Amino acid sequence: MSENPNETKLVNFAMANGTRRKIINFLANGCRSTGEIGEIIGKETLDFHLRILQQAGLIELEEETVKLSEYGKSFLKNKTEKVEEKTVEFSQAKPIEIARIRQLSPCMADSSRLRVSANMTPPLGGILKLLEPLFPRSNYSDRKDSLIIQKGEIIITIYGSGKVSIRMIKNENEAKEELESLKSIINEAIAKGVAPAPREKVKVDLTEVYKYLPQTNCGKCGEQGCYSFAIKLMARQVALDRCTLLKEPEYTGNQERLQVLADYI
Repeated sequence: MSENPNETKLVNFAMANGTRRKIINFLANGCRSTGEIGEIIGKETLDFHLRILQQAGLIELEEETVKLSEYGKSFLKNKTEKVEEKTVEFSQAKPIEIARIRQLSPCMADSSRLRVSANMTPPLGGILKLLEPLFPRSNYSDRKDSLIIQKGEIIITIYGSGKVSIRMIKNENEAKEELESLKSIINEAIAKGVAPAPREKVKVDLTEVYKYLPQTNCGKCGEQGCYSFAIKLMARQVALDRCTLLKEPEYTGNQERLQVLADYI
């Protein structure tokens, strides 16, 4: 498979989904039957995910047998080597400090809660992605170079640049406590000098995405209804801003929740 922009986009789309990454990793040790893969990821969406991986040139499908293509093997090997390189860099990371809170403003989802901005020094940069396993419900976004952490209603976003954003905070004292906890967890990992073991990505359920959509089936997004839109959103075939109703004041909270979920997909 040649490296042209269109093919690269297709591979990036295929590997942006946690279920498809699980399939690729499952095939790392050899070919598997479709039945075996179905037991791992569920049979309802099996054909859909296999078709996308096949179109990206990452797998070969013969009757009921699935295996990595030569391109898929090379892709997986390159990804592993990059992780190993970053692991070496992790040992040279310096402890962080959280600068004072720069801004407090009402949260869009709930005006009784606050949105907080702060700075982290030095910026975590290349090791930010490696910190993902430290937090039970978190996800690193390559597109935004950010680590999103969800703790109940509180949503924390750390950027590679050093910026830290916290949403749904009750007051300034709670913000300071969360920032101190964040610093402590990260610095403890840095002190050990070894990157945390990778873990499986948080899986977003289709019904959870559908729950926060307007559920009016207005069709303005170009889909037959909100459920169809949710399916396309899960497959990264549509962007969240296609749902224009979410921009209306009554759905502000829904939009903020969906933005977080979209980053977990």
